[in-house]
Amino acid sequence: MATPYSQARRFGRLAVPVLTASALALALAACGGEAPSGTTAGTSAEKVTLSIALFGDFGFKPLYEEYKKTHPNVEVVERVTQFNDHHNNLVKRLATNAGAADIEAVEVGYISSFTAQADKFHDLKQYGLDKRQSDYLDWKWQQGLSKDGSKLLGLGTDVGGLAMCYRKDLFEKAGLPTDREKVAELWPTWEQYIETGKKFAGSVKDAKFVDSPGEIFRAIVNQAPVGLYDAQDQIVVGTNPEVKKAWDLSNQLTQNDLTAKLAAFSPPWNTGFAKGSFATIICPAWMTGYIQEQAKDATGKWDIAKVPGGSGNSGGSHLLLPKQGKHPKEAAELIDFLTSKDNQARVFKEEGTFPSIPALYDDPSIQSFTKPFFGDAPIGKIYSDAARSLKPQHLGPKEGDVRVAIGDGLGRVEQGKQTPDEAWAQVISDVQKIK
Repeated sequence: MATPYSQARRFGRLAVPVLTASALALALAACGGEAPSGTTAGTSAEKVTLSIALFGDFGFKPLYEEYKKTHPNVEVVERVTQFNDHHNNLVKRLATNAGAADIEAVEVGYISSFTAQADKFHDLKQYGLDKRQSDYLDWKWQQGLSKDGSKLLGLGTDVGGLAMCYRKDLFEKAGLPTDREKVAELWPTWEQYIETGKKFAGSVKDAKFVDSPGEIFRAIVNQAPVGLYDAQDQIVVGTNPEVKKAWDLSNQLTQNDLTAKLAAFSPPWNTGFAKGSFATIICPAWMTGYIQEQAKDATGKWDIAKVPGGSGNSGGSHLLLPKQGKHPKEAAELIDFLTSKDNQARVFKEEGTFPSIPALYDDPSIQSFTKPFFGDAPIGKIYSDAARSLKPQHLGPKEGDVRVAIGDGLGRVEQGKQTPDEAWAQVISDVQKIK
């Protein structure tokens, strides 16, 4: 992910109790049908290697080992690349009909680009996975369908309901409240978030208020009824006032010197977590695992509050099945396993990636889930409430490319290469070229 805005990467995901043998048997029977005589479902003598292409750590590794207990003939190999490279590579591999993995992860910003190419992917209905529809948030299920709605191309892994993570020690240093309820009262709106940043900057000189403006822009836009595309798949960046509002507010952070100028998922950004270089960061559930990994010595210093505007979504992915794979049936079974209700709960508890299965939101083990690293913040309740209040936007076929163009523009302003007006004019020109 080259820019703060374009790098909507999801880290981590994963741990509720291990699946019971009976639950596994039911799931496998539903996926695989009857096994050949003398074998059990998923345990034929043929050795099968499945490749799964991901962007970052989805927290699946423990699940592969669990899967092998019932599928000893299946070996799973991960191919992990950076966010933009992963999606760009998939575009090229589909175009050349060579090189795609058996299973490909696709982030929500790019999902429309690939579901528009239904002929390149297997219809998961052929493997019985349409039985999973009742599990999912309706809009999450719809995102995995082909453009005409006739084919199921991907099963969702997670959603990115929003919150705001903040450093309690830096807030205390700035004379700001540190209790998460009081912190949320500081910024019911994005304008008040910026004003809080100005107060912070007036007291703290060795840290900035926020890492960069890119994910702030994304969060503000994602709260609007219409985002970068309208329902007719027309790019509306230049005509949607909500997009321009998000642009102006995000650049106010830069103009008031409130950003640490750290591009998301870059080595300096990782170091910034460890050094306490910024006090707040947009925090979808998957970000909690990333923060904990990068700021190992900051236990108890971070906490989580409501995001300005109250809700929103940032990130989330689906697993798709390219037709290039040699073992589609086995790959479909693995997708079903990795996205199961129990395993989505497991990934959340171990890594922080929030489930896309709403039945889990009222599960007592999710509702009561806390993390000592975040001061025992009620993470399960915070993100359940955020997920329930999500109002999904229509995503266009080149959503990811449009995001990159906007993120690059925000970066040029932050780096002092252009004024906000100059960068905006270039963004409009750049997105007009995206077809």
